[in-house]
Amino acid sequence: MAGSWLDKLSDEDASFIKRFLLASGSLKELAKAYGITYPTVRLRLDRLIEKVKVLDSQEIVSDFERTLRARYAEGKIDMETLKTLLAAHQDELNRQGDSGRRPQS
Repeated sequence: MAGSWLDKLSDEDASFIKRFLLASGSLKELAKAYGITYPTVRLRLDRLIEKVKVLDSQEIVSDFERTLRARYAEGKIDMETLKTLLAAHQDELNRQGDSGRRPQS
């Protein structure tokens, strides 16, 4: 995997992290700066934490899977969609692997 998890964050995510640091980690302060509620900031931070875990995971080797899991962490796709797309991706990988094998006689 080229680059670090930090390189893979969107500008919006990087800006959120910067504001979080400048607010000394205070979610209350961050909520005030963004003009939103504390629970909304907490949800945003929780999703960002999960996204960083996905982007930094050494167990995920497929860029496709990493992208899907990051979208799920962001709340952009639901679990059913994630599972469906991952299963289809795995089936495709299996078919590609099978096509590279010669039939045994």
